[in-house]
Amino acid sequence: MGFTPLPKWASEPCIMGIDEAGRGPVLGPMVYGCLYCALSYQETLATLNFADSKTLKEEKREELFESLKTDTSIGWEVDVIDPRELSAKMLKRVLDIGILLTEVYVDTVGDADKYRMKLIERFPGVKFVVAKKADSIYPVVSGASIVAKVTRDRALRDWILDETGENIHRNFGSGYPGDPETKAWLDDHKHPVFGFPTLVRFSWGTCTPYLKDFVEVIWESDKVDEDGSGNGNRKRQLKLSNVGFTGYKRKSEDIESSGKGRCKFFQSRKLEQIAKF
Repeated sequence: MGFTPLPKWASEPCIMGIDEAGRGPVLGPMVYGCLYCALSYQETLATLNFADSKTLKEEKREELFESLKTDTSIGWEVDVIDPRELSAKMLKRVLDIGILLTEVYVDTVGDADKYRMKLIERFPGVKFVVAKKADSIYPVVSGASIVAKVTRDRALRDWILDETGENIHRNFGSGYPGDPETKAWLDDHKHPVFGFPTLVRFSWGTCTPYLKDFVEVIWESDKVDEDGSGNGNRKRQLKLSNVGFTGYKRKSEDIESSGKGRCKFFQSRKLEQIAKF
């Protein structure tokens, strides 16, 4: 794999915009995208008709994405990132390749000041502008929005389902919980015990309403209370939701591979919990 030299403008003061696509959907990946360019290119960037990707039709987003990919005055990165990492991973990657970032614009739906302070602590020397609707206000974020949205749309469109079966189909729509086609797909593919196919985000809040019809599986654990009181006959109950089948936070005591704290049924058969099937 050859080394791609940095463009000359990378050594000038640069700006970067960061945005995500896929916070709301119940299906598919969440994608972060960034766009960066020389500060001196900012005025030209404003003439390229970038806009919040949600306001554009799919064909226009695809057209703008292909256009920005051929613009040698623009750099971009994209990745599927755990949302808890915010945009820090994306920012670090661009700094690591040698881009002289001086200003970074970030879209947020949370507390903008708190987010900005976290980024300043982690990346001193960079000016941060964190704002709601940044993808509609700053062209550099609008460009990042297009990068993220088009990448997510393509990923979902080309998604290879892990599960097979005669009743499995791909008519899952946009992946947003309000989409009738997505709702129908979720209804067609839910199982009262095993849940949904891996395309579905079990841990996402938007998925919660679909879990109400699932069977609540409870078994007894042989582990004594944490304070050490009681004897070996003390029992406590573990729900299926506590060990991750519906995406809730798992306690470390419930996921030890040794089987400690589990029902004797599992211990005697040396059955261990696994991350995925």
